[in-house]
Amino acid sequence: MSTPSVFDSLVGQSHITEILQGAVAASRTNAESPETSRHGMTHAWIFTGPPGSGRSSAAVAFAAALICPKGGCGTCQECRSALTGGHPDVEIIRTEGLSIKIDEVRELLTRTSWAPSMGGWRVVVMEDADRMTESAANALLKAIEEPGARTVWLLCAPTLHDILPTIRSRCRHLQLRTPSTQDVTAVLENRDGISPAMADFAARVSQGHIGRARYIATNEHVRSNRAQIMKLPLQLSSIAAAFQAAQTLVDLATQEANAAIEERDEKETAALAEAYGKGATGRGMATGGSKAIKELEKEQKSRATRMVRDSLDGALLDIATFYRDVMMVQAGATDSIINIDMTDQITAYAHKTPAHATVKKVNAIMEARTNLSHNAAPLLTIEALMCRLA
Repeated sequence: MSTPSVFDSLVGQSHITEILQGAVAASRTNAESPETSRHGMTHAWIFTGPPGSGRSSAAVAFAAALICPKGGCGTCQECRSALTGGHPDVEIIRTEGLSIKIDEVRELLTRTSWAPSMGGWRVVVMEDADRMTESAANALLKAIEEPGARTVWLLCAPTLHDILPTIRSRCRHLQLRTPSTQDVTAVLENRDGISPAMADFAARVSQGHIGRARYIATNEHVRSNRAQIMKLPLQLSSIAAAFQAAQTLVDLATQEANAAIEERDEKETAALAEAYGKGATGRGMATGGSKAIKELEKEQKSRATRMVRDSLDGALLDIATFYRDVMMVQAGATDSIINIDMTDQITAYAHKTPAHATVKKVNAIMEARTNLSHNAAPLLTIEALMCRLA
């Protein structure tokens, strides 16, 4: 039986695991010199890969391995606290807003200038490095150019081009792959106890995105929403139908996002009000309480906007799988259809649509995703897309 490791959670990334284990070993033998050979340890890394490939999981596992006395056993107190974000020497930066601003990076740089309190390293994992504003990225660049001897930076982004070129040139790059359907199915069955049929369905429709596959497999409401979204391409018979489909899509994405954040927002607001003494003596909050609540509400609004956009992006990817399957049928490659529960509708659609039109539709969806990522108005963007698809 193999020895447990923090890297066991990485699915289909053996090429990455090997490099990271080598770097952990190098950090033990040459810990005083963070910039060693290309194959050893270095002070700054960039993890890239498509959504769901596990780039932040790889970065967090690496952070745990660096501070673990056994090099990442996955079972000791250091590993467990690092993996859950509770270790004093491992800082995991997750943004839930639309961007990471310069003030947040400056605060972070102050904290990372301290020496490690327990292990040999202070490790910073930035999960959405692509969301840094230009001024925030420039502030981070200075820290990466003049690294502390005991600080390691682990930046995560979808692609290398999402990171400032001056930062890229000072980091070691690791590219993760999309896990295969078989790998994701095996994880859902073995780790989450999901039935083989459901695991296979979720792995296929999530296209290798492990987190989304688990979310789909364990949540009937999400599956029902997805089924509704997948019927939209079949309903685009007129411009009026296109506008109706756009409204349906935006409503479903907004409902999904709101369901996830309403309860959380209430708890956060109540906890902050309590921290400022509300209700403790029958009086109102202490000085500064109202301002803190306003700041929190601003953050929550930004988070809600991002979650709606993320939810819409996921829905557009689902619709893209419909047209991708249509192209497969048109090309005669029916074995690799993703949405096998819709084979009849997809086949009928493929036979009445020219192949070049299907390609244009997939391109239109990708264009709409790009526009959404650049903060275009969601409903207008989706209405324009649906008219093109119709």
